[in-house]
Amino acid sequence: MIEILTSTALNTVQDFGRPQAMSLGVSWGGAMDRSALALGNILLGNPADAAGIEVAFFPFRIRFLEERSFSITGAQCHASLDNLSLPANWAITAKAGQILTCGALEKGCRVYICVEGGLDVPIVFGARATDLKAALGGYHGRGLQRNDHIPCGPRTLSLPAGGYGLTCPPPLPERGSVTVHALAAAEYHDFTPESRARFFSQPWRITSQANRAGYRLEGDPLRRASDRELFSHGIMPGTVQIPPSGQPIIQLADANTMGGYPKIATVIESDLRLLAQAPIGASVFFHEIDIDAAVQRQRDTVRQFQDNTMKFSELRGSLIPWKQKK
Repeated sequence: MIEILTSTALNTVQDFGRPQAMSLGVSWGGAMDRSALALGNILLGNPADAAGIEVAFFPFRIRFLEERSFSITGAQCHASLDNLSLPANWAITAKAGQILTCGALEKGCRVYICVEGGLDVPIVFGARATDLKAALGGYHGRGLQRNDHIPCGPRTLSLPAGGYGLTCPPPLPERGSVTVHALAAAEYHDFTPESRARFFSQPWRITSQANRAGYRLEGDPLRRASDRELFSHGIMPGTVQIPPSGQPIIQLADANTMGGYPKIATVIESDLRLLAQAPIGASVFFHEIDIDAAVQRQRDTVRQFQDNTMKFSELRGSLIPWKQKK
């Protein structure tokens, strides 16, 4: 069991979400950076989609109430276990009473803390993920608060002293900008040729109106060639809508399942993790891609993921030994 020592609505229990429940009007949800959550679980021998903590507000502190192995992945932050500094993308065993602190960020936006056996919170609509809008899943359907006590699954792992990490974690975007690949969407040709060209050429700034549901962007506005009305239609994470203001909205993990704004593009699934790690104020560049290239990039991502989810005993061959962070 672990004890939460920091209160904030932004830090939540997440897994891979509820894609199978979208037909019921339930958001996909789950970790914004699923690759980071999967990596953290792989380091511990957990299923890749085991529930962990998504940390988006810092500093964040937890106390281990029993001896328990854990990992820290995703964004790079000043992390320590009591007075021991921890490298990024690392797994180590904490003794009962030790405190993990995730301090100031160095790169990226979201840190993932996974524990041996996963977090043992109730399964709702097929997942343990927290849906803040619907107040379901996770730990009582809300963000984590000081004095919360979260149970963990059974212990199954024995780590070497000092722990270990992987040599090649997924790259993080630079703090100033991020480039993502996107497909033209259903209403792409409703926009003027100038607007279509501008969408894929100019930088778009992530505004302060950015959360797990979506990012509002800012740049030279886009205009439609016609003002035809649209019925509400299905949307999903990655959908880029253009409201009357002409400023794009990228739908993300906790997006609604329906919306009526025209869709100009869809960010491919494998690039959503880059948006999850891009901070407010960063510039987003959209790179146009066709369906064949998008499918190949997704296949490459799945293949890499499958390579990383080999049996844990085989994975140890790619681990690097402990070295105290200076």
